[in-house]
Amino acid sequence: MALTAFWHCLRGPKLYRQLRNNEGQPKVYQANFIEATGDRFISVIRFCMSFTYWTSPFVLGVLYRRGYFSTEGLVSIGKFMFSIGVIYTVAYITRGVGRFNNADYITFLSILTATQRSLTQQNKRMLARYDFEFWAWPVDWYMGENGEVKKIHQQIPRSKQVEFSLINLPLKILSYAAVHTFGRRMLYPGATALINSLVGPVLSQNRASLIEEKKGQRAKLLTADGNKIDTMFVDRRHTGNQNGKTLIVCCEGNAGFYEIGCTVTPLDGGYSVLGWNHPGFSGSTGIPMPSQEQNAVDAVMQYAINRLGFTPDNIAVFAWSIGGYTASWVAMNYPDLKYTVIDATFDDVVPLAQARMPEYFENFVEFTVRSYLDLDIAAQLIRYSGPILLIRRTRDEMITTKSDPTGVKLYSNRGNYLLIKLLQFRYPHIVDDSTLALLADWLARLKPQQEDLWQIHEVDEDECLAKIRSYIQSESDTFPCNIGEEYSVEDKKKMVLYLASRYMIDFDSTHCNPLPASLFKKPWSPDSEDQPKFL
Repeated sequence: MALTAFWHCLRGPKLYRQLRNNEGQPKVYQANFIEATGDRFISVIRFCMSFTYWTSPFVLGVLYRRGYFSTEGLVSIGKFMFSIGVIYTVAYITRGVGRFNNADYITFLSILTATQRSLTQQNKRMLARYDFEFWAWPVDWYMGENGEVKKIHQQIPRSKQVEFSLINLPLKILSYAAVHTFGRRMLYPGATALINSLVGPVLSQNRASLIEEKKGQRAKLLTADGNKIDTMFVDRRHTGNQNGKTLIVCCEGNAGFYEIGCTVTPLDGGYSVLGWNHPGFSGSTGIPMPSQEQNAVDAVMQYAINRLGFTPDNIAVFAWSIGGYTASWVAMNYPDLKYTVIDATFDDVVPLAQARMPEYFENFVEFTVRSYLDLDIAAQLIRYSGPILLIRRTRDEMITTKSDPTGVKLYSNRGNYLLIKLLQFRYPHIVDDSTLALLADWLARLKPQQEDLWQIHEVDEDECLAKIRSYIQSESDTFPCNIGEEYSVEDKKKMVLYLASRYMIDFDSTHCNPLPASLFKKPWSPDSEDQPKFL
């Protein structure tokens, strides 16, 4: 019996804290000296292994130049690795001994073991009192549990899809190596051991706050490709606040987690919220590649519909930064969504990647991104016909491609290009060659300067709204629409300024500041009774 318990202590998850509940106060788990020492060695070794893999092209080059690829050098490397293995094994056993002699851990372990053997509601409630490494948490819901028929999702045709040939085989090998060592980690640093170790204590504390103070419900979802996704649901449907009847599915940025990310904005607004972590982030397994991202957010949506009981027309999607990729994929594949709000995101990742690499790598960067990390948000978003609100941060240093000592250049914000592509698709007879220059000029200005253009072109908001409503009444309101075919150039210019002011709002901020709840609002719709005013 004791041997079995010790074996479970060796293989058990790290315990962080006991959460507050009706029967007791919260308590941070205190590891004894023996467990803490072993765990510290294990953490350092794992971090060094991850960092070495991340920088492996550089490390291999250094080893080669120093002659370690000779027979004698390989023997030295083997001895070094064997020594690390011995230290790791000793640390592993030491941690197990410490846990075995900690009453709090033994109590937790008994509950975890009972839950794994019998997944009853009572056992799950008892286990939910603890915060621990999520890999040991039982699966709460899996794709297909409710008899869902796997739908054929829309995929974006790639006009620049790279075809395989012997000529580009070396380039393909180099790009694959670049993506799977440093490239993916540069694009999604939240999946690295460094970021996870740095923010781990903060995530645990904020996760506890969501559960204890906001009655959050944590769940593990099994995706179609076998990844396990960490989610948190806060239910506001019975609070009496009308906003609580709408579920906001939040899609985080490349170093964002639901514990410290954009979920705070709709929570402050009184909405029901479902947050989730990207594959490879915190408790979620996998790696944040496009296909795994799609499967993850698809599982989140199906969970919201089939387990939580929200209909698509009562679900909205809110995305920050690179989360715009999964949000736009959801919008494309769930056309009945209530609306989509996208904050501080871009149209396509290729220009941003090229801007941060030396110019002579430009073609290689495009080849690599198109082959493995093709995040074309605009191509997905235009396939959604529902209400959309874009939020542009006027001092955004992350998604702009031009800057100088005075600051970032607003005209180079890739959110501008997302708006242009969206309006071009929805209103092709209004956003054309005769109005594109004016729209670009508008987007290069802050609101005080935009007001000058507004007055120069004598934009009448009521008149523009009346024209759109008249068109909707007489024609189909699907996109692209034919409104503007008979307009004069000046009428088109008025209309393009009006539409730009309705689809995008500015937030005077840099990239990472939380979005105030006052700016999170239902997007503009021409049939809404409450119409915003630009002036």
